[in-house]
Amino acid sequence: MAFHVINEAKRCLNCKKPMCMQGCPIHTPIPDMIDTFLHVGLNEAGEKVLENNPLSIICSLVCNHEKQCEGHCVLGRKGQPVHISSIENYISDTYFDKAEIKCAPKNGKKAAIIGSGPAGITIAIILAKRGYDITIFESRSKIGGVLQYGIPDFRLPKTILERYKKKLLSLGIKIRPNTTIGGALEISDLFRDGYRSIFIGTGVWRPKTLGVKGESLGNVHFAIDYLANPDAHDLGNTVAIIGAGNAAMDVARTVLRHGASKVTLYERGTVSAASERELSYAMIDGADIVYCKDTVEITEEGPVFRDVYYDEEGNITGYSTETELVKADSTIVSISQQPKDKLVNTTKGLKANERGLLVTNEDGETTCEGIFASGDVVRGAKTVVEAVAYSKHVADAMDEYMQKID
Repeated sequence: MAFHVINEAKRCLNCKKPMCMQGCPIHTPIPDMIDTFLHVGLNEAGEKVLENNPLSIICSLVCNHEKQCEGHCVLGRKGQPVHISSIENYISDTYFDKAEIKCAPKNGKKAAIIGSGPAGITIAIILAKRGYDITIFESRSKIGGVLQYGIPDFRLPKTILERYKKKLLSLGIKIRPNTTIGGALEISDLFRDGYRSIFIGTGVWRPKTLGVKGESLGNVHFAIDYLANPDAHDLGNTVAIIGAGNAAMDVARTVLRHGASKVTLYERGTVSAASERELSYAMIDGADIVYCKDTVEITEEGPVFRDVYYDEEGNITGYSTETELVKADSTIVSISQQPKDKLVNTTKGLKANERGLLVTNEDGETTCEGIFASGDVVRGAKTVVEAVAYSKHVADAMDEYMQKID
């Protein structure tokens, strides 16, 4: 592994105008990282990467590199781009456990973080480094949010999240698992108990439905529920997956690993919304995909589809009059998610838009003073690195807000 990574690092041209950085949503200093790795030392390179992106290990594994850093590498125009993700992963993974994150002296101010997904972990680390007393409230037993319960272990080993938990605790961050804000405790209770500001990073955990007959049947499941605990489901040998985004690819590959012999994804459009890499892995693992299929209903025997017709510009021109029953032991619906509404319903003045996403300004401040939000609960289901990048800005806004409070 090290030999491969060193060879890849030596391929970097150290461009004066690094397109790879422009392609990275968090602008990882890639040429500087690689040059430091080769000529100064791994620890120094790791420090730079971790300072820029607290979730660098995770992003190096789950980012859509082919459309971001690696997709913008100039070497990729006529050949193979530098495998930046492998280099970043090697540096970050090797450095992380020994990294000594320095924190400013405690300033006597408390901040609450609701949700321990990518946004919550990012905010917690940044504010802890600046001297704030941080408590994370997590509704489930383990930290990570979508990282823990939405991404399969073969893509993101959960041991990494245990290492992050250890690092959070080493920074003095308190974690309250199995604690839902909007239940026994409400946001008003947090302000009552002295938290100067509150961050909401609760993600999107309510599945979007097709709105067709049969979605409540016992052989039908939602992707986000399945990925949270695949071992709890008995799907049978033949599984139909409705949807073809990255989450659907995770579902397909997980289902195959749990013993299903035939897994087929059905996509309404003419192309998959998943990255080319994730689609390729799903196909290699044994999944099939069928395009231009609109779901009419779901039965005990499987989903019923009609064909969708498109013109050359990709516009829908019509549907077939005949329908087709595709026999399957189980059907999994994977057409994205939206936020739950507990916090909005229990917090006076906290507003969401028509999609259920929290309304914020450009600094992440919600319609309630002192309450901030970012990540999927604000922008919908996006990538991990986008959540981290925006959360860095929101952490600055929270810091500025709390500094003004005596």
